[in-house]
Amino acid sequence: MTNDLLLGKVALITGASSGIGAASARLFAQEGAAVVLTARREDRLAALVGELRDKGAQAVYAVGDVSVAEDAAKAVDLALSTYGRLDLAFNNAGIGGDRTPLHLMADEVYDTVMDTNVRGLFNCLRHEIAAMLEHGGGSIVNNSSVAGLVAIPAAAPYIASKHAVIGFTRAAADEYAKQGIRVNAVAPGTTRSEITTDWFGRNPGLEDHVNALTPQGRTAEPEEIAAAAAWLLSDRCAFLTGTVLPVDGGFVNQ
Repeated sequence: MTNDLLLGKVALITGASSGIGAASARLFAQEGAAVVLTARREDRLAALVGELRDKGAQAVYAVGDVSVAEDAAKAVDLALSTYGRLDLAFNNAGIGGDRTPLHLMADEVYDTVMDTNVRGLFNCLRHEIAAMLEHGGGSIVNNSSVAGLVAIPAAAPYIASKHAVIGFTRAAADEYAKQGIRVNAVAPGTTRSEITTDWFGRNPGLEDHVNALTPQGRTAEPEEIAAAAAWLLSDRCAFLTGTVLPVDGGFVNQ
């Protein structure tokens, strides 16, 4: 059954080929949005778009890396050329990097994490905002992390990048509020995804340790983060901007 939380909207989702991004594509389409998906893996994007179209949804994709400005622009341009506007954007693309003590962290780890998580967000925001300004406003949600609110061990570049996501969120929210663009962020706790599966696989016992620190005592499913992002993007949050919403089972409340 189709719902109507995002009915008639055009939504761009980055990092859409797996995890939170793929869950968001399915949910946003179910809630009535036409979705524009972008990620680096074409095989997964094509399969997901095919799945959505088979269910009657409007969906297109652009292969790209958000750390490349031209690729971010290409995804926004696809929304404009296909649907005539861009109403919503969920900037979900991101990577985790190595779990290594700061003094042992390699330059390339820092560069890769910051290029994807920070420069990638910058690239997306500037093109999304430009498109929204041309069409009367819009709503943006950026995917940060509880690591953007607190510190966790042996992940300094990731923590710095996710704090930067919150900084960009607040700056853009303040700058464009009067022009009809809302900008918020979600801060997921431990969520089942390729990043966390990799971290847990390389660090036995880590998932149990993190879950023990989470009042709800479990790892979130990607659909739970997608639901929070959809709500923030929707008109039901019309007076909400510059907010960071933890979706973390109570982790940051400790």
